[in-house]
Amino acid sequence: MAVRYYISLPDPGRARGGDPAFSFDAHGADEFAAQLQHALRTSSLFDRWRARQEEPDEVDPGLGVIDDGATVRGQQDDLSILLVATSSIPGQVLKHRLRLLAGHAWELRDVSAAR
Repeated sequence: MAVRYYISLPDPGRARGGDPAFSFDAHGADEFAAQLQHALRTSSLFDRWRARQEEPDEVDPGLGVIDDGATVRGQQDDLSILLVATSSIPGQVLKHRLRLLAGHAWELRDVSAAR
């Protein structure tokens, strides 16, 4: 079942994860949306992160789930950016990817069933 996640980046300049190897490097709503969409559609971000863990084989493979049909739209809203991600990826996986990409500089505003 697809879910629609409404995500806010209140200060896009601070929406960077703790490790530049995994972090957003976007500037602008469309770039943030494209980078999050890529992180949901492919295992690239997860694979790079897992490879850097002390025990990569012990990482929960469920964190690597992908949704090749995921979509993300971005919109500039004054100084913040609003992202709307539509995906079948579980919320905990989406949150893990957002923490890698944006650190703690994001807010999950709402969640609804996608139609």
